[in-house]
Amino acid sequence: MPIYSKEIIKHFKNPKNVGKIKKPDGSGEAGNILCGDIMRLYLKIGENKKGEKIIEDIKFETLGCIVAIANTSLLTTLVKGKTIKEALSFKKEDLIKKLGQPLPPFKIHCSILAVDALKEAIYDYYLKNKLEISEDLERTPKNYKNKGGVRKKIQRFSNF
Repeated sequence: MPIYSKEIIKHFKNPKNVGKIKKPDGSGEAGNILCGDIMRLYLKIGENKKGEKIIEDIKFETLGCIVAIANTSLLTTLVKGKTIKEALSFKKEDLIKKLGQPLPPFKIHCSILAVDALKEAIYDYYLKNKLEISEDLERTPKNYKNKGGVRKKIQRFSNF
């Protein structure tokens, strides 16, 4: 049995939504210092016919392994066109299931970074637009520290 599923190989060989959005409405990054994987997500927010905020466009840049690239590509295809509420309801476990066969345990961390970057990008959009930030979104990932209600990065990743 191959180590990676067909879905992982498909998104690694032909990633979707790669690139940068000029003047994004929100951007977020996530990474793992131990393995060196890092990704950035860029969002363009629009409205659907009901007036709900949706992810009109999403792009990413990833410097990382096969799983990191594939899962970021897959995530962008899953949330593009979705409402922000729907995108925020997407869990790390959902992405792991969508990737196909069980991942090797040492690759699980790679498979969940994209979800962190997405939440950071939505958080950034909320901040820029002075929107109320839900408690769920306010919870801070490992590489952030909440001080006085303002999230500050402890580790800043270099540009790629």
